[in-house]
Amino acid sequence: MAPPTAPLNLDVEAISGICGSISIAAWVVVFSPQIIENFRRGSADGLSVPFIILWLLGDVFNILGAVLQGVLPTMLILAIYYTIADFVLLAQCFYYKGFTWKDELPPPQAKLPNVIVGEPNERTGLLNGHLDERERRGSGWSHLNPVVPLVSEPPITPPPTPSRLQSAIWNSVAVLMVCVAGIAGWLLSRQYSTSQPDSSTDEDFPSFDIWGQIFGWLCAILYLGSRLPQLLLNWRRKSTEGVSILFFLFACLGNLTYVLSIFAYEPHCAGSHCQPGEAGRIYGRYILVNSSWLAGSLGTLILDLAIFAQFFIYSKDDSAYEDDEAVIDEETSIDGRQIDNRPLLQRCSSGLP
Repeated sequence: MAPPTAPLNLDVEAISGICGSISIAAWVVVFSPQIIENFRRGSADGLSVPFIILWLLGDVFNILGAVLQGVLPTMLILAIYYTIADFVLLAQCFYYKGFTWKDELPPPQAKLPNVIVGEPNERTGLLNGHLDERERRGSGWSHLNPVVPLVSEPPITPPPTPSRLQSAIWNSVAVLMVCVAGIAGWLLSRQYSTSQPDSSTDEDFPSFDIWGQIFGWLCAILYLGSRLPQLLLNWRRKSTEGVSILFFLFACLGNLTYVLSIFAYEPHCAGSHCQPGEAGRIYGRYILVNSSWLAGSLGTLILDLAIFAQFFIYSKDDSAYEDDEAVIDEETSIDGRQIDNRPLLQRCSSGLP
């Protein structure tokens, strides 16, 4: 028979554990949406190469700082996992863009000018326009076969893009699933931790390692600097196409819950009761040890909000552009010529009285 579970008590330590578990769950899946998006589009034009390189260097210093500072083994394993995922994203950028360190804008696609179809005259061919359409499609002269009817091929329509409401629902469900997974992980770990006695002595106070702090601050600076190339690339492209919003949603969720897990710390004094000012001294020392990780998480959280603003601004521009394209397509035939909307008798009139 399984031992009875301890009553659920949401104190400060429990809140810190829940936030930390959600942060771990978010960081485990943070790279998956962008990797899948690159494979789906067959391109990595939306990602900034310096953004991935700086993030990779930040994760490397994160590993060094975690080893020197003496964090939990799970955090060290996650840091190594982040580094491997960074290499996958960087390999995708080099595969699709070529080995380059710069962000080059793709050349704008030139549109074919619309040719207005005039009234037929003695210089107009009988199959005017149809042969050009067949030649552009690469069908050659197969339409001259008397067995094959002279029928235009239907256009290949791309799959419909999800609406804003559908995208918002899907993103909300994904974030909710990550939160549920984090809470479930905390509940499972809580069952194993309740059987172990607590040992709260002065030896358990957070230690301060100078080299661990140096690497931690280098990691924070690199994390903050990594967002700037991505912000600049989105601004130059005037678009966020090719960038997965779930990528930054999970990053924001991971940073936010990580910061909350650090602030939600309950000091443990050496004795059964804390001396005056002892709890504040322990809490201040704890925040000082984690100050570099707090600065990196809070800073990147603010910069990620700027990227979300770009998603909102440029999505409105893209929707307006698509509406203009739809109006043009309604007035244009498949071969690039405008449709004559005049009555049939006016179009076919021969000019005779």
